[in-house]
Amino acid sequence: MSDIEENENENEEVVETESRVKDVVEEEIKNHETIKEGVDFKAKYYYLAAEVENMRKRSEREKENLLKYGNEKVLSSLVGVVDNFDLTVNALKNDNDDKVQNIVKGIDMIRSQFLDVLKQNGLTLVDSVGEIFNPNFHEAVAQAPAPGKADQEIINEYQRGYLLNGRLLRASKVVVANNSNN
Repeated sequence: MSDIEENENENEEVVETESRVKDVVEEEIKNHETIKEGVDFKAKYYYLAAEVENMRKRSEREKENLLKYGNEKVLSSLVGVVDNFDLTVNALKNDNDDKVQNIVKGIDMIRSQFLDVLKQNGLTLVDSVGEIFNPNFHEAVAQAPAPGKADQEIINEYQRGYLLNGRLLRASKVVVANNSNN
């Protein structure tokens, strides 16, 4: 074989090798794109699965809050009824008539039963008298000097405050001790 024939054979082999390499590279590129598409679909699947899980949790929280605080409007209206029971009992408890005292006992029993039903539905009283003023639970309507009491200590309660499942339904209206002017 001559050098020319050898060069032609080598050129043909190089061309064939280049052609095979080109085919292999093209196949690898296709495989890589397929893998990349698979990774993209996998990432999209995980994203959507996370979104569905978050939506489920959010729905559960909303349902729980609805059950916990759904009766807030009704209970806040009924708190006014409890106030009226308290006012009636306080107005009549000092009367000396036995018939009136029996009526007061009956009203007080109904009031207690009514409060028990409200408590079973998540309503609790806000502690006030003797506590330090907390603007998150108390509304100060007045300040008064109170010897022997600490500043900002609640000395009187005009209207009771209530919590519904730990959330403030109505703030207590209170009188706060202020001894700084003495």
